[in-house]
Amino acid sequence: MSLFDRLIVTTLPLVPKFIVGKVASRYVAGESLDDAVETVKRLNGEGALCTLDVLGEEVDDRALAQKAVDQYLQVLGAIVENDLNCNISAKPTQFGLEIDESLCRDHYETLASAAAKEDCFVRLDMEDRTTTDATLRIYRQLHESLGLIEGETQKDGSRHRARVGPVFQAYMRRTLNDIADLPAEGANVRLCKGIYIEPIAHAWKGFETVRLNFVQALRKLLEQGTYVGIATHDEYLMCAAVGLLDELQVPKDRYEFQMLLGVEPQLRRVLIDGGHRLRVYVPYGKDWYLYSMRRLRENPKVAGHVARALLSGN
Repeated sequence: MSLFDRLIVTTLPLVPKFIVGKVASRYVAGESLDDAVETVKRLNGEGALCTLDVLGEEVDDRALAQKAVDQYLQVLGAIVENDLNCNISAKPTQFGLEIDESLCRDHYETLASAAAKEDCFVRLDMEDRTTTDATLRIYRQLHESLGLIEGETQKDGSRHRARVGPVFQAYMRRTLNDIADLPAEGANVRLCKGIYIEPIAHAWKGFETVRLNFVQALRKLLEQGTYVGIATHDEYLMCAAVGLLDELQVPKDRYEFQMLLGVEPQLRRVLIDGGHRLRVYVPYGKDWYLYSMRRLRENPKVAGHVARALLSGN
């Protein structure tokens, strides 16, 4: 990280909100569902799959948790109405996990049941370590109660596709053990590095260490036949993933790459042109500020590029 980029990250809390808003336009589809639909249409036209996320988290009011579910049901309706190649991602704390775990599970079941009727998949996003056990419990309960969608027999012998799936974070020390506990058939996960600040007792800290654990986790997932969303913007990890996919002869319909809206569009194009499925995470909503700040802290080089552009008037 250059000194300039480090300075930008350090001073981010002092940056005026209207400037962060300029940055947010890179990472966020807009404030309205119509904005998000138009973004997904454009990305679908470029050959990318999508997942829609209504921004918001850490809800501590039951009415707000219900409002989030209602918003996602509207998202589902828009996906169907516009024939979008898109699924759904939602955070457990947005559905009331910090209020009551059973309430959160019921909200996910409402959404996932409606989505299943439209052959639409629901991703349970992973948040910080305090939510991991509950999120995985809810996932396993939903996986069992909702059942699986039967389809063609895959190369690994599986015949079913999941209706819901969790996220694993490669920087967490527990991830390899959590992978071992996945359902034997029909599991579908997203694997990413992870962005929450966690203590060293729970998370690997070294950059190369996290990369190593990412590759180890990916190998384990692929070898046990899990469908994997390989979520990374790290070219090294993309190369390692392509090598593993080739080594293990994984069919192209058994995995996908995933990237955030606004990050590395050129690499996104390279993967699509290489014949890989590529899904773009498309967030939208009024709670764009915290999301954008997190993205900038995660990727200081982008923060530096944006700051230089603003300073130069471009």
